[in-house]
Amino acid sequence: MDKFNPGWFVIYTKPRHEKKIVRQLEDIQISHYLPVVKKLRTWSDRKKYIDSPLFPSYVFVRLENMQNYFRSLEIDGVLHYLRTGKQIATVSENLINNLKMAVSQAPNDIEVSSEYICPGTILYIREGPFVGFCCEVIQHKGKQKILVRIELIQRNILLDLPAESLIPVAMVQNN
Repeated sequence: MDKFNPGWFVIYTKPRHEKKIVRQLEDIQISHYLPVVKKLRTWSDRKKYIDSPLFPSYVFVRLENMQNYFRSLEIDGVLHYLRTGKQIATVSENLINNLKMAVSQAPNDIEVSSEYICPGTILYIREGPFVGFCCEVIQHKGKQKILVRIELIQRNILLDLPAESLIPVAMVQNN
């Protein structure tokens, strides 16, 4: 890591340590984002909605300098930063903003999958929380869903989007 470029990065955590890490990042004043969705948990005596991480074991962190990088690695529960080759993998500001918008607008319509899903029809999202992204139309659990792949963390976001929000990729490339 010769030269540090500020931006968003992804920490890989121990299982179920995401919220603890977020609290410690707040204590040392490092910007972060942990997308959460409400899930219904059932116990033998009760049911309760809890905030659950959208991407278990991943926390997005905005680093401004190398000092913050090393300070964040010292947090209990942090395993490592995601890398592409020898470099720490960066996440675009656009992806973080789109995740924030999607989670705030339609938290119940988002489903995350780590399983491999065969490619379907490729479309371009022209409006909504993931505007500008390419997506695929797939069949999932008997329903047509829109799939947005996030390659860096090897996860797929499945959502319902109106057909008016989508156009064929060929139309975008011709413009």
